[in-house]
Amino acid sequence: MNLLVVGASHRTAPVGVLERLAVAADQAPRILGELLAQPHVGEAVVLSTCNRVEVYAAVTAFHGGLADVCRTLATHAGCAQPALAEHLYVYYDGAAVDHAYRVAAGLDSMVVGEGQILGQLREAYHTATEADSVGRLLHELMQQALRVGKRARAETDLDRAGQSVVTAALDVAARTLRTGPDAGAGDWDTGTFPEYAQVLAGRPALVVGAGSMGALAVATLARAGAAPLSVANRGADRAARLAGAYQAAPVPFDQVPALLSTVDIVVTATASREPVLTAATVAGSLARRRPDAGPLVILDLAVPRDVEPAVADLPGVLLVDIDGLARALDGAPHLAAVTAAEQIVDAEVEAFLGWLRGTEVAPTVAALRARAEDVVTAELRRLAQRRPDLTDEQRAEVAHTMHRVVQRLLHQPTVRVRQLAAEPGGDQYAALLRELFDLDVPQPQAADDARRDRSRPAFSAGEVTDIGVEA
Repeated sequence: MNLLVVGASHRTAPVGVLERLAVAADQAPRILGELLAQPHVGEAVVLSTCNRVEVYAAVTAFHGGLADVCRTLATHAGCAQPALAEHLYVYYDGAAVDHAYRVAAGLDSMVVGEGQILGQLREAYHTATEADSVGRLLHELMQQALRVGKRARAETDLDRAGQSVVTAALDVAARTLRTGPDAGAGDWDTGTFPEYAQVLAGRPALVVGAGSMGALAVATLARAGAAPLSVANRGADRAARLAGAYQAAPVPFDQVPALLSTVDIVVTATASREPVLTAATVAGSLARRRPDAGPLVILDLAVPRDVEPAVADLPGVLLVDIDGLARALDGAPHLAAVTAAEQIVDAEVEAFLGWLRGTEVAPTVAALRARAEDVVTAELRRLAQRRPDLTDEQRAEVAHTMHRVVQRLLHQPTVRVRQLAAEPGGDQYAALLRELFDLDVPQPQAADDARRDRSRPAFSAGEVTDIGVEA
């Protein structure tokens, strides 16, 4: 089995494509089952967040596994594979490990260093474990990725380098409320964070959605002193629990349109497949808004989008969705922290690849020991034919001695070959053993000799189509 990552993120796909790819929590078991039903996929984990959808898979062949994953994603998204391929990236083996670790550390996030991704990756791993879609390879990858993500944050200043998506969005809102809607997300100054803490205090705010992103939005707004703070959710009980934890007011979901005319900030983060705020709804609320109320800032952090794009055309409204936030955050703050985290990732990737090479030599070592046992068994059989006069006790003593000699002869070479195999280029030692002793050890299909080379970390979007993904 080899590692394969196929995905799309805010870097490669517009929010419209991410919306179609998004996998809701109740859809994940079905998607995992469909992946495992493919001929070349043995293990799978699906990570779906507001700005990325990725499949981590253990596959028996590169091209076959890639075609299987792309076919499943295209079917789920309801689009042709060539059209989807334009937005996909592909990582294989060593590059897949590197990508998984960078994702866990927050180095590939929209907001560099943000901490939400670690919990989202943990939840994706838990879901896959519950669906029995992970085996030894992905168990090890996910556990190590989560550990590396924690280590990168504990040993560097990466936490201070990157706030969460929610806090970044609120900083955009704060700038707009301070300077007017013409400031826009594209004018956001990363150096002013966290200005929202000063600007949002005393501002009325509404959070629509009580999931993990909604809960983070409520907590952040409450800490910033936004007031009054209201929470709406289709499940009223969940909204009430979340509101109670932060001294906010739960609001019936059907009262959201009326409340829009009284607030300055709206954060939407539901799991709805359809918009919860239409242009007509928002326009109606604006008509009831006080003339001196100032701009209405709507932060749509959901994928699929909660707010119709046409809302952005309404006067007096700033709508920031995931695409707009990605443009606002196009920068690399605190480069020293990022560099330190990347060094941790590089070292941890090499350690994982060493473990992987060590596991790959195991079948060769097992085959060598099995060959030795076969030789001993054959020689004992010949001895029994040539010396029928030996007693059972004598035969047992001879067999024990022969087995001990073989084990002692093989011990040091097999220990050493495991050590050498863990080093870069170590796969050559297993190959030499197979050649020297004429061992028949089934080997997994590889894409090419450079499949572990992280200097070529991913295929471009065009290459995905070129390497055999058919419509």
